[in-house]
Amino acid sequence: MPSNLQGQIERITFHNEENGFSILRLKVPGYRELVTAVGNLMGPLPGQIIHATGEWTTHPQFGEQFKIVEYNTLVPATVAGIEKYLGSGLIKGIGPVMSKRIVKLFGKETLDVIEESVDRLSEVEGIGEKRLGMIRKAWADQKQIREVMVFLQGHGVSAGYASKIFKQYGNRSIEVVKENPYRLATDIFGIGFITADRIAENLGFPKESPLRSEAGILYVLNQLSEEGHVYYPRESLIDRSIEILGVESTIISEALNTLESNRKIVCEALREKDEETVATYLSTLHVCEKGIALRLNAIVKAPFRRRKIDSARALEWVQNQLAISLAPNQIEAVRTALDCKAMIITGGPGTGKTTIIRAILAILERIGIEILLAAPTGRAAKRMSEATGQEAKTIHRMLEFSPKTGGFQKNEKHLLKCDLLIVDEASMIDTVLMYHLLKAVPIHATLILVGDVNQLPSVGPGSVLKDIIDSRVVPVVTLTEIFRQARDSAIIVNAHLINHGSVPLFEKTREDGNDMFFIERNEPEDALRIIVELVCGRIQGAFGFDPVDEVQILTPMNRGIAGAANLNKELQEVLNPQEDGIMRGGRSFRVNDKVMQIRNNYDKEVFNGDIGRITGIDTENQDVMVLFDDRRVTYDYSELDELVLAYAITVHKSQGSEYPCVVIPLLTQHYVLLQRNLLYTAITRGKKLVVIVGSKKALAIAVKNDKTQKRFTFLKARLKEQPHFLGRG
Repeated sequence: MPSNLQGQIERITFHNEENGFSILRLKVPGYRELVTAVGNLMGPLPGQIIHATGEWTTHPQFGEQFKIVEYNTLVPATVAGIEKYLGSGLIKGIGPVMSKRIVKLFGKETLDVIEESVDRLSEVEGIGEKRLGMIRKAWADQKQIREVMVFLQGHGVSAGYASKIFKQYGNRSIEVVKENPYRLATDIFGIGFITADRIAENLGFPKESPLRSEAGILYVLNQLSEEGHVYYPRESLIDRSIEILGVESTIISEALNTLESNRKIVCEALREKDEETVATYLSTLHVCEKGIALRLNAIVKAPFRRRKIDSARALEWVQNQLAISLAPNQIEAVRTALDCKAMIITGGPGTGKTTIIRAILAILERIGIEILLAAPTGRAAKRMSEATGQEAKTIHRMLEFSPKTGGFQKNEKHLLKCDLLIVDEASMIDTVLMYHLLKAVPIHATLILVGDVNQLPSVGPGSVLKDIIDSRVVPVVTLTEIFRQARDSAIIVNAHLINHGSVPLFEKTREDGNDMFFIERNEPEDALRIIVELVCGRIQGAFGFDPVDEVQILTPMNRGIAGAANLNKELQEVLNPQEDGIMRGGRSFRVNDKVMQIRNNYDKEVFNGDIGRITGIDTENQDVMVLFDDRRVTYDYSELDELVLAYAITVHKSQGSEYPCVVIPLLTQHYVLLQRNLLYTAITRGKKLVVIVGSKKALAIAVKNDKTQKRFTFLKARLKEQPHFLGRG
């Protein structure tokens, strides 16, 4: 028999914005203790009165709970309830302190005053014209957002997306969603095709709707680009689209034709190694891939302004100047840089890539040419600056992204001012970024790309560095010799062993102790326990590394007991235990938490993989402040799905970064991702200490597995002088 319960929400223990699942503590008349209630609720707020129908259950760990089946909410009626309600973050501009002042002045009439005579709030100390305007707008927006929330909830969507939808479309939100719910998937970060499709189904859109098929194909192509593919074979794309959409192939083919007519995709028949493929590209990626080939070939073939340099004398001079002795292939690299329009320097850790850059800079600075240094990430740029003593910028900053125009200010019309551009960590550069970079390089300039081609390829689509190397359109110098100082490091020696398919060695390799350890644990639960012990005490005790700022866990996967999500949850409780904070999307954010940006945000100038620390949470203005290196960035609560905890991150997200200490869980549960280049990349992120926790079997699997997932890209062929195109497919 269903039971009824009515009470005031005192606090929200947990709320997942994606599905609305909430754990509430209610103050219920007749009960001495707070009552725990659980269920799917739309944007619950402290102070609200909730009237619920459901059943009493007993949780094995948490005891008696009320399980909510149906409910409705009422605005609070008591002074205390109103104060809690207003101070909960409902209205931007009113936090706990201001809520107390307002309620003290207006009492039970507070909500009526805000609704009907909002200007009277100026009678409250601390509320001037600016804050009053903020409150007036927030109250009006809140009412409209609630309408959107009610509408969306009626069509199977959680409350978490309502404010984002409202922010995107404003008063037209409901109209836009009714007209074409699939727009949500492309317009709003966090709302994918699956969610948009569920809304469309609830709104009565038929399964065979052309809008649905077109949106579904674009969704599949975007998913494939996130897997690294620049294009996908048409037949395979049709199969994947049928799998997702559950419709006939003829419907998919018609949708492909429409998308091609509308220039949202490009279909092109390609031939490589006597194999023909009808490739389907997102239009942007097609433009970028073709653009890279055209621009790089143009740079390579442009007349070379011969510099009056005697290479032999310059090499002798620079070795004396820097007090170094260059190895034969380092000499070859420097000489090539002096004599060619473009080149690639590739090699593993300890092979002297930085020494070569310093030598090239020393020689070319002496003749007064204009030089720019860049890298894909802030950390890589900072490291390049420290190694060379010259300013290095991120590629995004160097190209001057403009939030106003939504594009880079440096391009083919406004070129970079340089005679030489050196780009480090080039293996991280994806197809889109490389296209924008090359567009801005002056045709007369020398371009030098430096990177380790054996690392994981870019997070974004393409295998740009590998494709350029394999195309042989520019000279490539591959560094293989590990220098004496580097040979003292087990990290570097073992990285090269792994790269050559040999299991790493863990005995001591230098007099003052080892810098790489393996702790055998075969079960995920045991590995998790050891990792928490290591990070939260043992490493700091033995080596002095700060557990948050200097230790980074790198895991192959997001999911699972030893995946990034669970590790972050466990480590947050130990490293930053506090009740204050905010819940967003099932994640708790607290002041001092280590967090990572998970998408490029050009407006804020923070990019996928950037790591920072939360320095403040402003409940009144609903802002979270994050410090990235030396830059403070402010996030509205609605933007927090761009952040995740970063005590543990995936190996893919660590590219281009180095950390004093790295801890790597490596278990057979990670089987699908146990690859040589992943393990190699993880180990080479550690600067002073690497600890692997896991099974010897998983380690052996990773070392032996040199098969990397094939990425569909045609850049290598396009770069060659006479690529074979068959025309439109």
